[in-house]
Amino acid sequence: MELLSTTLDKVKKMEVLKVNGVEKKFATGKLPVTVADLLAHLNIDAATVVAEVDGGIVQRDSFARTKLRTGQAVELIRLMGGG
Repeated sequence: MELLSTTLDKVKKMEVLKVNGVEKKFATGKLPVTVADLLAHLNIDAATVVAEVDGGIVQRDSFARTKLRTGQAVELIRLMGGG
């Protein structure tokens, strides 16, 4: 019973971002602080995406200044070249 209680406590302490409609869970204190941090965590080159946080477009030059908090929805749209 104690193991179950400890596991439930850890789950409750998780921080969550919804990225492209999928919940991404992070341990407490491990949530990416900014959009730039999230992109680095996901191994995405900032030059190849458009980012939206809670419905608002984030300018690329603001990625490092745009803070994230648990519960936010982030949409990342990848840009692709082609013809």
